Amino acid sequence: MRAERLVALLFTLQRRRSATAAELATELGVSERTMHRDLAALRDAGVPLWTEPGRHGGFRLVDGWRSGLDGLTTREAVALFALGVPSALAGLGLDTAGSAARAKVSAGLPAELREHAALVAGRFHLDAPGWFGSPDEPPSLAPIVQAVWAQRRLSITYRRRDKVAERELEPLGLVLKAGVWYLVARVVPDDALRTYRVSRILSAAQLDIAFERPSSFDLAQWWSASSVTFEQVARPVRVQARLNRTAVRELRRVFGGEHLADTVVSLGTPDNDGWAEAELALEGDEIGLGQLVALSPGVEVLEPASLRAELAAIGAELAARNAQR
Repeated sequence: MRAERLVALLFTLQRRRSATAAELATELGVSERTMHRDLAALRDAGVPLWTEPGRHGGFRLVDGWRSGLDGLTTREAVALFALGVPSALAGLGLDTAGSAARAKVSAGLPAELREHAALVAGRFHLDAPGWFGSPDEPPSLAPIVQAVWAQRRLSITYRRRDKVAERELEPLGLVLKAGVWYLVARVVPDDALRTYRVSRILSAAQLDIAFERPSSFDLAQWWSASSVTFEQVARPVRVQARLNRTAVRELRRVFGGEHLADTVVSLGTPDNDGWAEAELALEGDEIGLGQLVALSPGVEVLEPASLRAELAAIGAELAARNAQR
């Protein structure tokens, strides 16, 4: 795109004291004629560009002038406008900083590039959370964020199934996954790395104890590796079931497109009544049961018998509660 080429030209001129149109054209991979048009466009955008005569002359910027966007490409600058995840920035206390950064980038762009950034921002928007779910706004997020920034230990209480547990942690980072916040922390004193869903943390208090962050720890790499491990062990329940056509169509909505291939182990051909046998790999406890309920009434569990009984009990309770009076 021309806008990206103009930014590349601008940074090339900042890097080189002087260069001819032919040299600039060669470096940027365009014709000399195109380069003259681009140089004229920079002038029209207000860039203080002048021609130095002589054998070793060429085009150069006025001494001391810089764009204020060192190191940014057009795509990187535009990304600040197009990314737009205000909920994430607000959760980290960076919502005003994000607005200020975009304002500074916008002020530093030439008019043509500023218009291009606004054009992209008006056409692309990232909304991270999924449908049909309220925003994850855990009350303990703010003190956790402060402890992550300050590298101070945390004392937390959190809900663990049917009981409340206490832990002392060294908070290493926060991850926002599908609109849900997770805390990655090192447990004191056993040094084990654990992931906690922040909405299940009932209280969090920053302690006046600093800790040394492991120099080898990379949050993104650790999250990627642990996510793979979690997905491999989080579906311990194999379910043999029969699904009707409606339930088959609902599989993507209930289990999510990104997990569908791991969840639906096999799916047979529908019989004359529209029912197909399926093998599902579900999470344990109430999560898998809730997913089966979401597929009802188009699901029949064949195995395991205990899960079939639980589903039948829920159906009986629903029938009794919603029977005509």
